[in-house]
Amino acid sequence: MRIFKNGWFARFAHRAKISHEALQEAVQRAENGQIDADLGGGVLKQRVACHGRGKSKGYRTIILYREGDKAFFVYGFSKGDRANLREDEEKQFKKMATYVLALPDSRLRMLIANGQIEEVERDGKEVSK
Repeated sequence: MRIFKNGWFARFAHRAKISHEALQEAVQRAENGQIDADLGGGVLKQRVACHGRGKSKGYRTIILYREGDKAFFVYGFSKGDRANLREDEEKQFKKMATYVLALPDSRLRMLIANGQIEEVERDGKEVSK
């Protein structure tokens, strides 16, 4: 399973002090069938713990997800900032999932090289930047 984050989410995670381990744990829960909300079309909403707080007081993340293959963290928010996504946002994430989850490895390498996406560290090792 490869895990990525787009530029927007990378900045959000840095500000919110969300660790790579927390992102990996959210994807592992999805792989184990523990999905907080399946929005359909390859879009999941998963809770993620942040530094010093648990998942319930942490953040909600939007993940474009294909089981056993790829996961892309593309958006995050605090439940205190907003209750949920708007319907039009859900539709846009579903459109995005159709495109992003079908990207071949060659295109992913190019997006990583251009700095548009980052691959999340595995076992404390940098995979790509």
